[in-house]
Amino acid sequence: MRLVVDLNKCQGYAQCAFLAPSVFTLYGEESLVYDPRPGREQRERVARAVAACPVQAITAEGLDDTGEEPAGAGREASDAR
Repeated sequence: MRLVVDLNKCQGYAQCAFLAPSVFTLYGEESLVYDPRPGREQRERVARAVAACPVQAITAEGLDDTGEEPAGAGREASDAR
C-alpha cells in the first residue's frame, strides 16, 4: 500500500490522525506527517481515514490488494525467462 497526501489540499481537519494515529500525525495546527507505506495491518484504519478526509486530500494505491499473489502468478514470470 502506498499513501500520498496532497498537502496543498489538506486543511488540517485531522480526521486521518484520529482514525489512523500510527500512520498520520498532525503537528501544530496544520502540519501533517504521515507514513507513505503503512503495513497491511493498517489497511482498515487507512481506508477509513481516506474516506473521512473532508477535502479528499489522501489517495491510497493498493488499498484493495490482499497482498497475496493469484495462483500461478509466480510460475508465469519464471516460465518467461
